[in-house]
Amino acid sequence: VLGHHFSSIAGAGPINGPIQAAVFGWVPVLLWVLIGGIFFGAMHDFGSLFASLRHKGQTLAVVVAENIDNTAKKLFCIFAYLTLLLVVAAFASIVANTFAVVPDLDGTKAATNLANQQTAMISVIFIGVAVVYGILTRGRNIPGPVNIASAIVLIVIMVAIGYNLPLMGISLSLDYNTWMIILGVYILIASVAPVWILLQPRDYLSSYLLYGMILLAVIGIVGASLMGAASNLQIPAFTGFVATNAAFDASTGQALVDQAGKAITNKAAASGFLFPALFITIACGAISGFHSLVGSGTTAKQLNNEKDAQPIAYGGMLIECVLAIVSLCAVAYIWKDYQAGTTVTPTVVFATGLSQMLGKIFGSGAVSVTYTLMVLAVSVFCLTSLDTATRLARYMFQEFWLKPGEKAGDATVTGARKVLCNPYVSTAITVVLGIALGMTGYAKIWPLFGAANQ
Repeated sequence: VLGHHFSSIAGAGPINGPIQAAVFGWVPVLLWVLIGGIFFGAMHDFGSLFASLRHKGQTLAVVVAENIDNTAKKLFCIFAYLTLLLVVAAFASIVANTFAVVPDLDGTKAATNLANQQTAMISVIFIGVAVVYGILTRGRNIPGPVNIASAIVLIVIMVAIGYNLPLMGISLSLDYNTWMIILGVYILIASVAPVWILLQPRDYLSSYLLYGMILLAVIGIVGASLMGAASNLQIPAFTGFVATNAAFDASTGQALVDQAGKAITNKAAASGFLFPALFITIACGAISGFHSLVGSGTTAKQLNNEKDAQPIAYGGMLIECVLAIVSLCAVAYIWKDYQAGTTVTPTVVFATGLSQMLGKIFGSGAVSVTYTLMVLAVSVFCLTSLDTATRLARYMFQEFWLKPGEKAGDATVTGARKVLCNPYVSTAITVVLGIALGMTGYAKIWPLFGAANQ
């Protein structure tokens, strides 16, 4: 359950947020991740999960209805549903970008396209294996060490096959829009399927991949520093209370302009006054309303002991804080490229920074492999959050139409309410709206999501 909860709450938040907010300097980002994550975010996650547990595992909408009134519940459902649509749109867009193949007209996108193809192939294999794994292990009393060992072996095999398949010509060479449609079909199925058939086994397997990624990243950060690469960290401690997303020449420090004299901007960077830009950019890495919906929506229904709430909810947020600091180190390592606007997409910044650090330790040959692993980790985070968010949005949509004490399948739910409360109808509406919104690109969605989330 910790694996499911952690990967669901994390998504791209602790990766995208710190990288975008790095334009304010590393001190504000580090302070907010540590103070916000430990004293606000972790307490918030623990509190919302515990409140749900004390209300028989019901969602926060039911908690609001029981403790305030039905009008408050409806208002909460509307706002939470709209926020979850933004989550679906943003994370679907990020995943599609990590899978999509872009026409390589000038030879600069070849390596990126290969990494995207490898990531897509591994992810597709991952989903198929997770379903089989869930069916084979369901109801069996398998010893913990055996479960862990089998999960790790499966992950290594899946990564090895997916990494080498594109090199053999069996690649998924699809563009962004095609992947968005495929993701829509996937989350439509995944969010209505029983949790044991996909969500639980996939999240269990993926959690070890994510823990391994964090461990590998920490080895890269510490190892590169010991190898003398710490001088590469050119990121300033504090740039000021107002940040600009203008691209700068790394050697002269001058703002870059195009042929028409217009400033070139880094659209993946935050801009504006520190309050609130820093806090809505690091939307998931310190404190997040989305986490409360995950805790009360899916996590609470899987716990069999109330004592497990603290390590899962509070502990899961602390692990996310570690990931946010790792992301800050990644952007700091390639700060010159980031500032110049040549490497700006958060997923690429994250993978490039960490793979280059690991290359300092294991040699240049390790850069390509570790780059693909880091991109894969981001996509795994986002895929988990994506179908969890779709399932949560379906809950909110259904509960909006229900009266106090009613459930979706009750005989009292008739007419239009019965149709709207149907899980397939409510999920289809959510998927169509979320994917259509995501077609506009995550860069436009992220600030909206960040603000709504906080």
